Amino acid sequence: MKAIFNHCNINVTNLEKSIHFYKEALGLEVIREKEASDGSFKLVYLSDGVSPFQLELTWLKDHPQSYELGENESHICFTVDNYEEAHALHQRMNCICYENEAMGLYFINDPDDYWFEIIREKS
Repeated sequence: MKAIFNHCNINVTNLEKSIHFYKEALGLEVIREKEASDGSFKLVYLSDGVSPFQLELTWLKDHPQSYELGENESHICFTVDNYEEAHALHQRMNCICYENEAMGLYFINDPDDYWFEIIREKS
């Protein structure tokens, strides 16, 4: 058996705000959506347009409060082709939440405080 990455899901409190964040910060685009027939939830799948991996955003109608993310350090990592440009954009967006210059990486947080690691392309 061989397992292949497909997607990662996160729950969001404001779907439109989250979609805008991921488009601006990481260039992700909506590739499909699914809504429950009763309107109780909506799923939106985002893609980088290159890899088959997708980020699934789940919005739950009856959960308007912030999600409790705990103290774990789970995160998704993105490799960027222009680290300096990405860093400058994320500084302007004020979404850098942790930086380790010695390791050449930093983290951004989305509107729901999920963390995403940003690293350079390996040369």
